[in-house]
Amino acid sequence: MSSIISDYVKLLRLPGLGGLATPAIFGAISAGVTDLPILAILLLIGAFSVIYGFVLNDYADVEIDKLTSELHERPLVKGTISKKTAVFICFLCVIGAYLTITLLYYKNEITYFRLLAVICITSAGILGSIYNLYGKKIIGSDFLVAISNGLLVLFGALAVTQESTINIVTWIIFLLTFNQLLYMNAIEGGLKDADHDYKINVKNIALRTGVKVDKKDMFVVPNIFKVFGLGIRFFSAFLVFVPFVFFGYPYEIWQIAILLLLIIGVFYSTIKMLNMKKFNRSKLRKLITSQAYLRYSMVPIMLVSIIDIWGGLVLIFYPILWYILLAPLSGEKLFKPRM
Repeated sequence: MSSIISDYVKLLRLPGLGGLATPAIFGAISAGVTDLPILAILLLIGAFSVIYGFVLNDYADVEIDKLTSELHERPLVKGTISKKTAVFICFLCVIGAYLTITLLYYKNEITYFRLLAVICITSAGILGSIYNLYGKKIIGSDFLVAISNGLLVLFGALAVTQESTINIVTWIIFLLTFNQLLYMNAIEGGLKDADHDYKINVKNIALRTGVKVDKKDMFVVPNIFKVFGLGIRFFSAFLVFVPFVFFGYPYEIWQIAILLLLIIGVFYSTIKMLNMKKFNRSKLRKLITSQAYLRYSMVPIMLVSIIDIWGGLVLIFYPILWYILLAPLSGEKLFKPRM
């Protein structure tokens, strides 16, 4: 495998796109749309959005990434792909996303909802760009990227719905997506980068609350930071059951049992991560990956009444198959991504 191909695979995050590009799909399914061609188009739009975000982030963080030895193999850091090329890729992703939206709307009436969908994805791009370019200078900028990803869920629902309102499940998935991205960036990102963020005066919630790594690699994670992280998780756990308990959304007992097991798994991994005593990036990566997949799996289980059990299983397992097939192209070991 050519090293330059591997570098482009890494830069574009191709192995992870199977799961990362799904918010718009979840939004559409929550609105009752299960047509495969439509979902495939939304997946492509989601892929353009994800690639744009990650490449722009790598472009903005080149100097920061040079401070972490494990990130020295990133293409922009080692210089095998130029920053100008990264900017060009971002430009192509923007063009590709809007051209694909045009394909989605082709021969369809441009309704108020479809216009709102375009506003949502445009707003998502703007907020995500602000986060990537200026986020490390703004405390709480994690909320910007969280809103950005939540808007992709609304985009997926609004782009396909003919109803006068978006239903409660769509809003719940929007909030779950918001919570997950807030947790990933503010909590997981704050812990993962605590060994070097302070060196360049990064302004984030983790450092402001006192998260740090001392000279002996001992982890200091203040209780207020732990409460913040667990608070996000508790809110998500509550949200998962809102449609079933308060709005009469149809369910099977086994669905509730699986959701409970997934929540227990998320909390176990979360508590284990927040209570680490020694900084270990490899262990952090494993805990972050496990939490992300467990949380991701909740939404397909919630949507079983729309996509049935087989559809749910496909949505749960296809990101793993996608990753296994594409990860070798990046030259990385399976299930050991660099972050």
